[in-house]
Amino acid sequence: MTTNHSEKGQAGAFRQEDMAPTPIVSTLPSTGPSTGTTTPSIHSGKGADEKQIERVTERAILPNQLGTELSRQIRHKYASSYRKIFGVIFTVNLAVFVALMAVYKGMPNSRDVGSAASANLMVSILFRQEEFVNLWYEIFTCVPHSWPVSIRKRLAKVFHYGGCHSGAGTAAVVWYILYTILATKDWIDEKVTDQLVNMITSWILVSMFAIILTSAHPDLRRKFHDYFEAFHRFAGWTALTTFWIHNIFSARVTARQTETSLGYVLVHSPNFWFICISTSCTIASWSRLRHRTVYPEKLSDHATRLHFKYRGMAPFYGLKISDKPLTEWHAFATIPDTDPESGKINGFSVVVSNAGDWTKKQIMKPNERKLWVRGAPLHGLLYTSKLFRRIVVVATGSGIGPCLSLLFADITPRRVFWSTREPLGTYGERVVAEVRRADPNAVIWNTHERGYPDIVREVYQLVHESDAEAVFIISNPKVTEKVVYGMTTRGVPAYGAIFDS
Repeated sequence: MTTNHSEKGQAGAFRQEDMAPTPIVSTLPSTGPSTGTTTPSIHSGKGADEKQIERVTERAILPNQLGTELSRQIRHKYASSYRKIFGVIFTVNLAVFVALMAVYKGMPNSRDVGSAASANLMVSILFRQEEFVNLWYEIFTCVPHSWPVSIRKRLAKVFHYGGCHSGAGTAAVVWYILYTILATKDWIDEKVTDQLVNMITSWILVSMFAIILTSAHPDLRRKFHDYFEAFHRFAGWTALTTFWIHNIFSARVTARQTETSLGYVLVHSPNFWFICISTSCTIASWSRLRHRTVYPEKLSDHATRLHFKYRGMAPFYGLKISDKPLTEWHAFATIPDTDPESGKINGFSVVVSNAGDWTKKQIMKPNERKLWVRGAPLHGLLYTSKLFRRIVVVATGSGIGPCLSLLFADITPRRVFWSTREPLGTYGERVVAEVRRADPNAVIWNTHERGYPDIVREVYQLVHESDAEAVFIISNPKVTEKVVYGMTTRGVPAYGAIFDS
């Protein structure tokens, strides 16, 4: 799920040396760093009625990272779950290609190649369809806590389903290139109208897929995100329309060659059903495009909270929002809003911080207005927290927004570490109170007063205190990668969306 964040970075590199246990004394409640195993004590003050509650604690020793530098880089960076999924899908397609080449002695049938391309395209689109993705989340998170952590920590990686989307999409392009070569050869061998249209539409499809694939490259996508969205959407729609034309004329070629009717060929063609499912997914999302009233709650010049009242929203969902539905969309995690008297959910809200032109525009508009929403609510990374008995939740800046949904759900016992600039001044008393309500001893680190924390060390301290099974972080890519790497290389499962998860 994509989330807008305000922090630009975090300082403090990993320190490998062990830090000797140091006694710490802090007065409760604390907004400073967590300080390990606690021993409460009460001391009399000068007056008879004055008492001071203190915590005498010891810092946990940050353990050394496991393995060698090379093994850590390969296992935890280059061999990510996203890339593993991508690789598995591509390997399966390669095996199918080899099998076709063997069966047809180096000249595979164009219809079989077309079916393989259509199947991959359908899988790619399915993994961008909200209900389908939510179903996968439900399946992967339904296991009990009695299952070993070694299994549950792997199931929690379901949020890397983006690897299925990109893996199947890339494979579809390769298959279509092969199909187009075969279609061109068929036209050269038999220059009839049906073959000509089939060949032309095939080349148009390949061109559209090439545009989509090129614009989706991570470097280009980060640098020109608005253009990526436009290319992905309009080239995708063009390809889908062309695909229908191509499918019909391809079926006409088959009908003429087999002396059967066009309808018979379509009904018995896998391509036809694959394109029906792909089209249905696209229609399902855009048919739920709605213009909804939004009620802004300006938190500061840096952040705002947009409230929607048209429906209630359970925890752990995200939604796409836009003021220009054909050109750009922004995904946000939703936070349930409740009625102050009954406590029932009567709407939802999203926290928006200044991270670009669009977000700044929303912050500077304090009046009631309308925004577009599209598709069904979608589960995200934090939904997998249900798999664990105890967790540590880490956020920087406006990353606390998505975390508020998890804190509201109050399903999994958790500790909270939130690093941000002026939390009260930027996000207001209400947001800080929600964090405190979820974790009375939450570590709220004011970077304006204290500078950037050694975030890996501080997070590990909370893991040590709470005996947490996993860490979940919502932050910018740099800090997310740092914390996930710092925890996983020390044997602590950690999860954060870095790119296209």
